[in-house]
Amino acid sequence: MGRIGVAILGATGTVGQEFIKLLLNHPWFEIRALTASPASAGKPYHKVARWHLEMDIPEELRDMTVLPTDPQALKEEEPEVSLVFSALPSEIAKEAEPKFAEAGYVVCSNASAYRMHEDIPLVIPEVNPDHLKLIEVQRKKRGWSGAIVTNPNCTTIVLVLSLKPLVDEFGVRRLFVSTMQAISGAGYEGLPSMAMIDNVIPFIEREEEKVETETLKILGKLVGESVVPASIGVSASCNRVHVLHGHTETVFVELEKEASPEEVAEVMDRFTGEPQRLELPTAPKKPIHVRPEANRPQPRFDRDAEGGMAVVVGRIRKDPILENGIKYVVTGHNLIRGAAGASVLNAELMVAHEYL
Repeated sequence: MGRIGVAILGATGTVGQEFIKLLLNHPWFEIRALTASPASAGKPYHKVARWHLEMDIPEELRDMTVLPTDPQALKEEEPEVSLVFSALPSEIAKEAEPKFAEAGYVVCSNASAYRMHEDIPLVIPEVNPDHLKLIEVQRKKRGWSGAIVTNPNCTTIVLVLSLKPLVDEFGVRRLFVSTMQAISGAGYEGLPSMAMIDNVIPFIEREEEKVETETLKILGKLVGESVVPASIGVSASCNRVHVLHGHTETVFVELEKEASPEEVAEVMDRFTGEPQRLELPTAPKKPIHVRPEANRPQPRFDRDAEGGMAVVVGRIRKDPILENGIKYVVTGHNLIRGAAGASVLNAELMVAHEYL
């Protein structure tokens, strides 16, 4: 097939730049347009992007004129684009994304604005690929020819990807998670250095609520035209730590059936899903890597597993308090598997299932 023309909404920000990196030489997608705020529109990309990746701005994009984040402007300038990746802040995404879907674009969104809407798929391809069927419900209810498909919060993705094999094999009654989240999750200008150096911040606005609600939607069952949330108790405590990239989470799980740490490790290690069966370009060969060392995973060493698309689990052991309790540590790259890479993998899954 010929490559599909795509646009990146909010291309100057941290996640927008990660989208550029992932899509630059993608076998299925070709970057045709970049959008940003009105202050940046009409200017060459390299003039308005505060570039933070270790690679240079790609030559082919340096002088690309940034478009306003408006579907009509995109149609006029790049009529071959049919898919857009949204790295927009949530408050802007809330207004912009429906306009693009109504105009016929498929929007793969990293924003939180529509994740919990009843007819919007919230997808981790290895976990709930069947929830893409909500696209049909969404189009019927809203009269759109396009669609919005969301990926979860970065913290939720790391957690739920590690949980899925346990849910399938043993069942999960409830879980507790405490997170140590990288500063890049707050954006390039999100936190001043004096707030983070020599410090841990035990509060991230709305983060705990996202983890607790998104987890249940993703692990829920699609029944008719909506998702019935999973009946699992989830309690989250989220912290910002002085790490550049990579969220690390300590997870305490009460299983429905007793399992040894060795059984849990084996089930996690052999876990695969729809992206691996379909051999999607961005899919990791193994979504979960299990490390036997007592001091792993660590974000500096493990966040880039399989290009940042796999999560790494370690310290699997019995919990002495919970019934059928297991506890472990999981690390994943918050900007790749937790953000841009998640949206790209969702788009690949939609191509494979002929939603594009």
